[in-house]
Amino acid sequence: MAHGGGPEWNRQVEAHVSGLRERLPVALAFGMANPHTLQAALDSLEQRGVGTVAVVRIFVSPESFLQQTEYLFGVRDDPPARGMMGHRMVKGDELPRLATDARILIDRAGLAGSEQVSRIVVDRARANASDLAETAAVLIAHGMGAEDENDRVLAWMESAAAALRDAGMAEVSVAALREDWSGPRERAEREIRATVERMGQRWSRVVVIPYRLFGFGPYAKVLEGLEYVDARGLLPHALVSEWIAARVTDTLCSAGLASPIGPCGPRRARNRFK
Repeated sequence: MAHGGGPEWNRQVEAHVSGLRERLPVALAFGMANPHTLQAALDSLEQRGVGTVAVVRIFVSPESFLQQTEYLFGVRDDPPARGMMGHRMVKGDELPRLATDARILIDRAGLAGSEQVSRIVVDRARANASDLAETAAVLIAHGMGAEDENDRVLAWMESAAAALRDAGMAEVSVAALREDWSGPRERAEREIRATVERMGQRWSRVVVIPYRLFGFGPYAKVLEGLEYVDARGLLPHALVSEWIAARVTDTLCSAGLASPIGPCGPRRARNRFK
């Protein structure tokens, strides 16, 4: 599962799951837990004889559309109060449940806080600064509307910030734009602009690193008129493919199945993969 975007956004995601296709059946469902694309993906796997499906959610936040996903797949009975149907918001109980005879295993991790993301962020910084000791970085995420959820996003980002500091970055700050919530977004924009401006007065370079799957998002407009260097999002990078493969393996191994793409850890049961 992935959010989906423009043609290049989708192409990058497809490119980073393509390596798995040689080792096990793969179906990609774009959309914000879109029941129609998910059903099509399930149907394509079942037509290939798949009896167990590991659902890997390629979202930055592990909480993104989680309740809706679990409800659609029949893992939980209570729907979200509101859910996404394509690009339309509907009442949760209007979401169609998915039809499948397969065993469903849902991975509940997100990219945020992972070792792979921390390493990608360091690579982005090094690619945009010749002297990290004279360079500051701002990591900016999409963010959430509720304060507690947004605080968790910022906390997950701290592992990447710590990796940047360990790599020798002079100063690092994390922020969430809270893009879909007007009041919190206005405050976040002011704070982010103030941070980039202050850093620019102290350090020789400021690198803005999008803590998002692909692209630079709306940050150029937010930072208009300020001096900074814009870095890429997480894609493209081979470590995203590594993260996806690791989530497939962990999901299967947690259910007592062997993974065809990697060994289970010493505490995982190793039954025959089905």
